[in-house]
Amino acid sequence: MLVVEDQRTLADALEIAIDTQPDLECVGAVATVEDALALVARHRPDIVLMDVRLPGANGIEGTRRIKAMYPHVRVLILTANTEPCLLTEAIAAGATGFLAKDSALPDILTAIRTPIEGKVLVEESAIALLAPAVPEQDWTGLTPREREVLGLMGEGLSANAIAQRLVVSAHTARGHVKNVMRKLGAHTQLEAVVIATRIGLLPATPTAT
Repeated sequence: MLVVEDQRTLADALEIAIDTQPDLECVGAVATVEDALALVARHRPDIVLMDVRLPGANGIEGTRRIKAMYPHVRVLILTANTEPCLLTEAIAAGATGFLAKDSALPDILTAIRTPIEGKVLVEESAIALLAPAVPEQDWTGLTPREREVLGLMGEGLSANAIAQRLVVSAHTARGHVKNVMRKLGAHTQLEAVVIATRIGLLPATPTAT
């Protein structure tokens, strides 16, 4: 894997921690997107651990460029960023996971090892950073069926998979998903899951969706 982080101390710590694992290997730690692209081209790592704030092109742009050229590479975003738009932008760019910069090293290593099969992983301590501020309101506005759908969204199921699980049409399932997202003020399923976790509608555990 490759670390892209311009804070030298953190980059070195991550590189050392990864290299001490018998099942992991770090091909390097670089501070810019351009250097990252060069190393990805040379070594073809399976995973890139990408900071958001970098000199020159930022981590979102770096993710977009890596995924465009090497779709198989998983990009895990390292963030201390609380901007609500980060989540949507990173997912659109192709990010497959989010880790808070102050996550414990064992949690980061667990996230690196977690096979997510096309889903998006949000490590527990990143949830509070990524979820936008949620106004106080009565969450009983979610119907029992919508709460059931939300739980399945928290398991990482798509609308089609939810339809199969609930034995309803795909159209009906998509309608429930849209209603859940609307009521939570979310723009994506992942954002809905993160918000729901933050306000206690879902358990605060690492989430794949």
